Amino acid sequence: MTFQTAIANELPFLRRYARTLTGSQAVGDAAVRETLEALIAAPDEFIGDAGVRIELYRVFHKIWTDTSLRPIDIPGAIVGSMPRPLRKALLLTTIEGFSASEAAYILGMTEEEVLASVSSAREAVHAMLSAKVMIIEDEAIIAMHLKSLLVSMGNDVAAIVRTESEAIATAQQIQPELILADVNLADGSSGIDAVDHILTEMTVPVIFITAFPEKLLTGDKVEPAYVISKPFNPDDVVATVWQSLLVAREKAAMAEFS
Repeated sequence: MTFQTAIANELPFLRRYARTLTGSQAVGDAAVRETLEALIAAPDEFIGDAGVRIELYRVFHKIWTDTSLRPIDIPGAIVGSMPRPLRKALLLTTIEGFSASEAAYILGMTEEEVLASVSSAREAVHAMLSAKVMIIEDEAIIAMHLKSLLVSMGNDVAAIVRTESEAIATAQQIQPELILADVNLADGSSGIDAVDHILTEMTVPVIFITAFPEKLLTGDKVEPAYVISKPFNPDDVVATVWQSLLVAREKAAMAEFS
């Protein structure tokens, strides 16, 4: 893969980050263009030792002057209401998936500063991310465990269903804001098919929690953003629920604002 191709592959993610960071598609895209123009003019800015993706985000923050970056007055834009350091650290370590040490390198901060910023940001938004959830799971013990985790986060588990047909009918009735789904269901039906049908009628984030991740990660078609393997770590479930809701809320807020 050429350097240019590697950069091009990362641009959609950098645009997403910049748009969410600034609260504006136009401003975010302009910031990315400014970064690319600077890289063309001064290619030595790109060190490359940390990897293309990490280095691209570092250069973005070095080149783009964000002195005008203020709290964003967009209803529902949770991240946009935060101070700049918290906003950057939270987005980099959640939506963009960087580790605390990688985010520290990108931002020119210490890892301790990044962790403190993320902790403060999580405390600020945790109560704002409660949602109405539907669980598609045929094993009662697992379903109850998931419900307990979700309720402890402040969510409302509106329904637990066991079959494809029940999932489709219930989703139409309760209009969930988040779905947790297994793949193989009680009557031999498919959680994948249930979710595919539901997503033709509504936009809702979905987390698959399954012992058969290979059925979802085939590379043959568009794959789900969130897949957790069974047996699952409760901390992974909590973190993924939190991230999926944050991404969904930010996307919805930005879509209304654009």
